[in-house]
Amino acid sequence: MRSGPAKKRKIEADPIYGSVLVTRFINKVMKAGKKAVAQKLLYEALKNIKEKGQDPLPTLERAVNMISPRMEVRPRRVGGASYQVPSEVRGDRKISLAIRWIIGAAQNRPSKEYKSFDQKLAAEILDASSGLGEAAKKRDQMQKMAEANKAFAHFRW
Repeated sequence: MRSGPAKKRKIEADPIYGSVLVTRFINKVMKAGKKAVAQKLLYEALKNIKEKGQDPLPTLERAVNMISPRMEVRPRRVGGASYQVPSEVRGDRKISLAIRWIIGAAQNRPSKEYKSFDQKLAAEILDASSGLGEAAKKRDQMQKMAEANKAFAHFRW
């Protein structure tokens, strides 16, 4: 038996767009192992983006880059107190948080305006690519929290 951190799995690019980012999105949208349903939803959302006159893959990449946070707060116990210590967000976690926030914001969009999840997701991706929407608010909130707790940065180790 081996000890240490778990080995990272290699994620293969999706068959249509040839992008690992699209595969990660599909895996995050997927519920109860229904990958075909998740693929259909994401591809439909990307098709909706194309119909609105934008190139889907660059739009998706721009959305993830816009929503990716630079700083986050992590709890650290020092003495008897717990401090929210700001720290830099690195590589994979940045992308994971951005994807999670975009999908979460799409799920929370009101059903009155949109008929299905793929339309909600397309709208959220378009908003996120221009720095708007619920996911952008979440990122800004996290940045503000990190900024407010700058005084505890010396507890980082």
